[in-house]
This record gives sequence, structure tokens and C-alpha cells, in this order.
Amino acid sequence: MFQGFPEETIRFFLDLRFHNEVPWFHAHREEYEAYVRKPFREFIEAMAPAALAIADDIDTRPNKCLARINRDIRFTRDKSPYRDHMWLLFRRSGEERAHSVMYWFELSPEVVEWGLGFWGDNRPAMDALRRRMTEKPKEVQKVLRQCGIPDDTLHIYGDRYRNMKPPAGMPMDLAMLYPCKEIYVKRVNTPLSLIYTPELINVVSQDMLRLKPLYHLLRSCADEGMARLEG
Repeated sequence: MFQGFPEETIRFFLDLRFHNEVPWFHAHREEYEAYVRKPFREFIEAMAPAALAIADDIDTRPNKCLARINRDIRFTRDKSPYRDHMWLLFRRSGEERAHSVMYWFELSPEVVEWGLGFWGDNRPAMDALRRRMTEKPKEVQKVLRQCGIPDDTLHIYGDRYRNMKPPAGMPMDLAMLYPCKEIYVKRVNTPLSLIYTPELINVVSQDMLRLKPLYHLLRSCADEGMARLEG
């Protein structure tokens, strides 16, 4: 049962940051298992009811949700073999990450964050969302109102195409989103002290359920985008 992350989780990340070497990690693997993998798996299991209340095809198996501590260093200048933080994803089972809509949670020594959206550039899904904004703007605005976003706790982010202009007359709240290459909503200004308590489950679950209408809007756009690609 998840009772909060132990203080040793952050301590392990900090130690790994300064000893990011294979021999050190192998010598401290038991600490990794006890203070990182175990509490993260318990966190995923505690979050599963909220995830499945949003969609019953979301994969909640810890081994499918939790990222690997090993970094892919094939195409990066930074050859550090391990991450000094950890993240997890809740997304449709069996779907590749590039075209998926996902809830995510990330913990580092400096910050805890979570949210919903696309993982990077997803042009097919965003094109579908732009069509929805153009053809059914009130539907998209209703979703934003239902989720109560943006506000002082949940902000909307996304890199934008510099030269893409929204159609004339589009409502301002949609015009701001229209040029986005991606869209994701992120919880901001969360005190790190929250991670040490079981209350973290309640706060993250409430945000996940609050964003349920947006999940289904983005999910339908992702499906529409993939159908166009395959058709």
C-alpha cells in the first residue's frame, strides 16, 4: 500500500546524480529496488482505479507504466548511463508512445509534476484537433470549461508553429492553442513535501479525473489522426 515516497527515494536520485556509473549502480541496486522501484510500483497500483475510471483500456500494469532507469545514450552527447529522476505513463494498452494520449507523473530531486497530453510533436492528432476547433469550437470550449483549465494549478503548454495563424474570428482561448505542435496540461507549484504523504494519491487522482473530458477529446483526435494516416 502506498504511504508516500520515502526520503531515501530523493537521496538515491541525488547520489546517482553524482555517481552516475555502472559499478556504483550495481553496488546500490538493492537501494534502487527498495526506494525507487517498489514505491513507484505501489504508486501505480494506487492510481490504477482513477486511471481505469477514465478509460478501461488504459494500461495500469506497473512494468508497462514505469520508465526504465537506464538512459538511451546512442544518440546523445550525455553518456550518463542512468536517469537521476523517474517518470511513468498511463496510456492505451499496446499503443506506441508517439501517437498516444497519456497521463504522466515525474519525480526528481527538485520537483514533482504530472499532467495529461501528447508526448512531443503529434501532427496527425493536432491537425484533427485544429479541425475540431474550426468546425466545432463550442465543443472544444466546453471541454476546457469542464476541466477548468487553465487556472493557477493546471497550465496548458505546447511548442507552436511560428507561421501558423488561426482562422479569422476563432475565439481567443482556441486561437492560443491552434498553432500548437503538441498540447499538454501540467500541474504546477506543487510542494515536494507532498510526495512523502499518502495524500499524493488523492491530489493526483483528482487532477486525472478532472482532466477526463480533455483526455477523451484528445483521444478522439488521436484516433481520427491515425485513421487518416492509415486510410
